[in-house]
Amino acid sequence: MVSANGSSTARLILLGGVLFTFLAASSAPTPLYASYQQAWGFSTFWLTWVFAVYAFILLAALLVGGRLSDHLGRRPVILAALVLEMGAMLLFHQAQGLADLVLARALQGLATGIATSALGAALLDVDAGRGPWLNSLAPLLGMAGGALGCGLLVEFAPAPLQLVYRLFLALFLVQGLLLLRLPDPLARRPGLLAALRPQLAIPPQARAMLWRILPLELAVWAVGGFYLSLMPGLIKTATGTSSILVGGVVVAGLTLTGAASLHGLRHWPAARLLRLGAGTLVAGPVLLWLAVASGQLGLFALGTLVTGIGFGSGFLGATRSLLPLAEPAQRAGLLAAFYVLSYLAFCLPALAVSTLVPWLGLSGSAQLYLAGLILLASLGVRNSLPRARVQPN
Repeated sequence: MVSANGSSTARLILLGGVLFTFLAASSAPTPLYASYQQAWGFSTFWLTWVFAVYAFILLAALLVGGRLSDHLGRRPVILAALVLEMGAMLLFHQAQGLADLVLARALQGLATGIATSALGAALLDVDAGRGPWLNSLAPLLGMAGGALGCGLLVEFAPAPLQLVYRLFLALFLVQGLLLLRLPDPLARRPGLLAALRPQLAIPPQARAMLWRILPLELAVWAVGGFYLSLMPGLIKTATGTSSILVGGVVVAGLTLTGAASLHGLRHWPAARLLRLGAGTLVAGPVLLWLAVASGQLGLFALGTLVTGIGFGSGFLGATRSLLPLAEPAQRAGLLAAFYVLSYLAFCLPALAVSTLVPWLGLSGSAQLYLAGLILLASLGVRNSLPRARVQPN
């Protein structure tokens, strides 16, 4: 249990655990989408909108509330987000149709948006060295745990549409009680009303680096959106499998591989991580494109493995390059800007592709999506290469 004088490691474990649980809850509905569609009879287009509502509300929360914790303190903002997230879990648990699912997803997006920047900034406050690593690792492990755990519940547990949300509700309650004992690493400061004005608070010293890493960061998050919105249905369409668990395993495979590469490569310099991430995010989607064309599950697995390496190393390289450039009071605002740009890449391509499904089919639309990923990652390769220095004449 975390005491008022708890070590930085204990505080990191608790804060990282809360971030893990938020992201696990965000990916948990993915394996359930097929069950929701079967029960309530909505199309893939509306399924993508359910996915996108979460991301859009999360974006709004980041824009308006991304800097709240810079002024109110980290702990009060995180606790408020936990209360909202528990409300979302109750809505999911009681959902009776598409409208209930959209409402629950919207509330979850609000809670996650408020929590993400506050938790990320708190991790940096506690330990500027290990904080960026945990900021990258916890979301990947969380998304893997949510997708895989929920997929297992769908296959083997009773009441899968309710049980997963009961478990998350209990986890969030326990974490909230532990956070009450955690000292706040940042004192309150004035300027709250000004902080509520929507803006991307990018410190001047971080802007050049942000534009340099942006193509790779967009590719990383667009990969996440592809897997969480389209991959379970795509696996079923391309390979003919009827198992919901297979889709959950493939989604978890992306984030688990990303987390493993993130952990194994954590001592690499940021520039090297950026090069590896960009290169593998070109190669991986090429393999996935071939997997869609051939319908081979083995190619999906191989493509996911390669893409996952880029997913983890690219994300770590981007955060390690960018986040240390901000002063402590600027961190939550920079994280908000970083995640706003990232979540646009997370949801907009999936929405655009969903409108093409009636004409191109799911497989054709997915191949177009993958071609866009290859282009973005190729720009990331170019930006990650060492730049020639101009010698004085």
